[in-house]
Amino acid sequence: MSNNDIIVSLDIGTSKVRAIIGEINNGTFNIIGVGSADSEGIRKGAIVDIDQTVQSIRSAVDHAERMVGIQISEVYVGISGNHIGLQTSHGVVAVQNEDREIGEEDIDRVLKAAEVIALPPEREIIDVVAKQYVVDGLEGISDPRGMIGVRLEVEATIITGAKTAIHNLLRCVEKSGLKVKDLVLLSLGSGQLALSKDEKTMGSVLVDIGAGSTTIAVFESGTIVSTSTLPIGGEFITNDIAYGLRTLTDQAEKAKLKYGCASIEDAAADVTFKVTRIGSNVDKEFTQEDLAAIAEPRVQEIFQLIHQEVKRLGYAEQPGGFILTGGTASMPGLLKIAQEELSASVRVAVPDYIGVRDPAFTGGVGILYKVIKNIRVRNNTGSPKKSANRTKSPGAQEAARNKTGLMERLKNIFSEFI
Repeated sequence: MSNNDIIVSLDIGTSKVRAIIGEINNGTFNIIGVGSADSEGIRKGAIVDIDQTVQSIRSAVDHAERMVGIQISEVYVGISGNHIGLQTSHGVVAVQNEDREIGEEDIDRVLKAAEVIALPPEREIIDVVAKQYVVDGLEGISDPRGMIGVRLEVEATIITGAKTAIHNLLRCVEKSGLKVKDLVLLSLGSGQLALSKDEKTMGSVLVDIGAGSTTIAVFESGTIVSTSTLPIGGEFITNDIAYGLRTLTDQAEKAKLKYGCASIEDAAADVTFKVTRIGSNVDKEFTQEDLAAIAEPRVQEIFQLIHQEVKRLGYAEQPGGFILTGGTASMPGLLKIAQEELSASVRVAVPDYIGVRDPAFTGGVGILYKVIKNIRVRNNTGSPKKSANRTKSPGAQEAARNKTGLMERLKNIFSEFI
């Protein structure tokens, strides 16, 4: 197994850091290793302690390395947060090839042209996503490679982020002894993996509910059009449980993961568990219904805030509905509450790969999915670079042979006189 066949994603979240190893083998893609570690040094999706974050990254990567038995040196890193911004841009270039065939170099040049925008000094470009290409006035082209044209344009979405947040993230990964191959917007990767083509085209909202934050990404016409991050997530449910049961946060988290239910209707009165109360050595018994009575109001509030935010962004009615992902989305009963509060079609997206069939892995697998999709597009439709001595047409070859024959005959005639 060579490292060329392997790509690694790093999803640095509030509760967990996940390293996922994917292998490309004869055009097929498989997940071969997953490493996970408790996330320290991150609050509400933002890095607050570099050394602790570095330690968490190392633990997750070591875990993944041991599973597969390889050394990881390069990673694709997911980025998200309320500092992410989107803006539209336009790029125009002239096609360079003599035969006017649009190649990979032309695509790169037109995307670079779209990057030329006025940016505040504290912001940086993370990625450029093409909405559509225009070849000599013909619109709606998704991939112009191999087409013939003189003028190539692109309508693109520029994804920008705060320099401070980007550089702190890069610093953490580099201090872990890893090289950052590229930064990938988590909602973009998750969207490509979790949403169907129709959902992306007609319009839908991807909601990634993590531990410390919830990221909302709106997709329309096949691409991301808006994004927002709310500082709410699964940690808020855990904190409510800790207060309600008067127990330690780590015990509340364990109870939530094992017995948690977001809907009182779906909770069982005969399922019981014990937790240690704060300030007491005595364990107290509770039922799943007790847990649901605490969790349900908080889950309702989370979806009310999500609904308000989507309205504020101006995308209240989306035909594709809402697609939930992230670790908190796997909580039993949560989907039912979401459908009631959002008054729309709602489903939970789960990666369809062995070992990562959990909404918590959508971000990490989505990073790999986006990277592989880009590689495949380049490999499958990328036109080969033209050499200066292009192969001539049959007619041109025949004319060249006739010309050469005439020259040879003239040389032979004159050689008799020399």
